[in-house]
Amino acid sequence: MPGLSVTIITLNEEANILRTLESVKPFADEIVVVDSMSSDNTVAICREFGCKVYLREFDGYGPQKQFAADQASSNWIFSIDADEVATHELQQEIRAMFTGHDDPGTPGLRHPAYRVPRTLHFMGRTLRHSGAGNEFLVRLFDRTRGGFTMAAVHESIKVEGSAGTLKGYLIHYSYKDITHHLDKINSYTTLAAEENFSKGRSYPKPWVALKFPGSFITFYILKRGFLDGYPGFVWSLLAAGYGCLKVAKTIELFQKRK
Repeated sequence: MPGLSVTIITLNEEANILRTLESVKPFADEIVVVDSMSSDNTVAICREFGCKVYLREFDGYGPQKQFAADQASSNWIFSIDADEVATHELQQEIRAMFTGHDDPGTPGLRHPAYRVPRTLHFMGRTLRHSGAGNEFLVRLFDRTRGGFTMAAVHESIKVEGSAGTLKGYLIHYSYKDITHHLDKINSYTTLAAEENFSKGRSYPKPWVALKFPGSFITFYILKRGFLDGYPGFVWSLLAAGYGCLKVAKTIELFQKRK
């Protein structure tokens, strides 16, 4: 029976981390936490829970998550963010895969990786649309067959072979409020702009003006954010702002570093 290591990267997640740890406990053989020098009680909570904790300066989401996977004892990795929760359905599904993988009646481990559906809890509502209500992300994988991309932000997992899809959901509690969301947008767009600059990816200035309305229409109309009510409108607004700021910051970097 193969083992399963759960990996998490953290920075000042004391408000979220215990909820996340409790949600993966039913199927984790071990939990590996890589912390980016938190100033709150995140590390103490993880150690008390029994996690393997490593301290490491943050150098991008992809490198940080790959480092966490490299510290695991098992080849099978389940990567979860510190502000996500595995639902009861997902817990049972993963546990069945690893305890009964030789039983024809269980899902088994027929692929080197598995996508997990994720939905966002935002402004007191679980979004079902808006481009955030039904994402499918590879989170369970065999590290001997692949790993994380080295992207500084919006990293992904690439494996050799096909990826299966699980039914159980992750719930993402990413933002405490609008101010917290704006803080994350500022941080993420800075990282994204740095990555664009390093790859020589530039944009014409008129694209800034076009990006916002185009993105808003995509999230609110095409991805049916209007069906998520007021939270769907605010999410679509901020998501469009993210895209616009990412382009504007990239242009600014090219101007500063010419």
